Amino acid sequence: MKAQGRVHKYGSNIDTDVIIPARYLNTANHKELASHCMEDIDKEFVNKVKVGDIMVADKNFGCGSSREHAPIAIKESGISCVIASTFARIFYRNALNIGLAILESDAAAKDIKDGDEVAVDFTTGVIKNLTNGNEYQAEPFPEFIQNIIEKGGLLNSISDRLE
Repeated sequence: MKAQGRVHKYGSNIDTDVIIPARYLNTANHKELASHCMEDIDKEFVNKVKVGDIMVADKNFGCGSSREHAPIAIKESGISCVIASTFARIFYRNALNIGLAILESDAAAKDIKDGDEVAVDFTTGVIKNLTNGNEYQAEPFPEFIQNIIEKGGLLNSISDRLE
């Protein structure tokens, strides 16, 4: 499993209310949620994000409430992977449950800049900054996590195993 795309970079303590503002939580429509992703911190995000792009942030990404809407909005916007120094625990679990790839790498989060082109190999955990040539190591996904992400989430993964 691999991902490659342009980076959208954010700082520390990006909470779920910034990822998807509470005023939009009255919908379960994933495309509608994605249309408001990051709008309170980056009004142009939805206009500039492309399928396959990568989000990078500093520490404690996804803190705040435990809503699944936040990783859903990110994934549906086209982001293929989120790299951060650290993630809030509930966001980390929600992201994996819905099949959003996330990697922790403090070195990558600190060095990668907004607009850089980055490639990620989930099997090895290698993150390559194609813009400056730097390479970083994150913990690779175990096979069962790779399966969850490939299948688009935990429920799809379980469903496939039951069939």
